[in-house]
Amino acid sequence: MQRGLQRRLAKDGDAPGRVEVLDHPGGRRFWSDEAKGRIVLESHAAGVRVVDVARRHGVAPQQVTTWRREARQGKLALPVEDDAGFALLALEDASPPPSRAAPGAAIEIEQDGVTIRLPADAAPERIAAVAVALRRAR
Repeated sequence: MQRGLQRRLAKDGDAPGRVEVLDHPGGRRFWSDEAKGRIVLESHAAGVRVVDVARRHGVAPQQVTTWRREARQGKLALPVEDDAGFALLALEDASPPPSRAAPGAAIEIEQDGVTIRLPADAAPERIAAVAVALRRAR
C-alpha cells in the first residue's frame, strides 16, 4: 500500500474492511473485440452461467449480457475455431424429371373400406386436402 494512502487511513482512525486499488485511470478497462468475443463464446458453453464467466474475467454480469446481445445483433463478432475444415462435395447428375402418368392412371387412397380415386395429375394441394379430410373423419 502506498504511504500517502496509509497516512490518510491513519488520520480517519477507521480502517476499511477492503481497499481496492485500480491501476488504470478512471477505473475502466478497455476490452478488445477479440477478448469480448472469447468471453461471450465461453458464456454460451453448455452448463455455464453468465455470472460465473463474468466473475472469472472480473467483469460485471450485465456487461457480459450486453456483449451477448451485441453478438446476437451482429455488432460483435465471435471468434471462429481454427480447426474448421472443408468437406468434399460431390454432385451427381440430376435425376430425370418424373414421367407423366399414363392417361387414365389414378391415385388411390383407401381407408376403412372406402377407396378414393384421384386423377394422377391432380394438384398436390387437392391430394393433401383429401388426406386431411380422411384423417379428420376417423
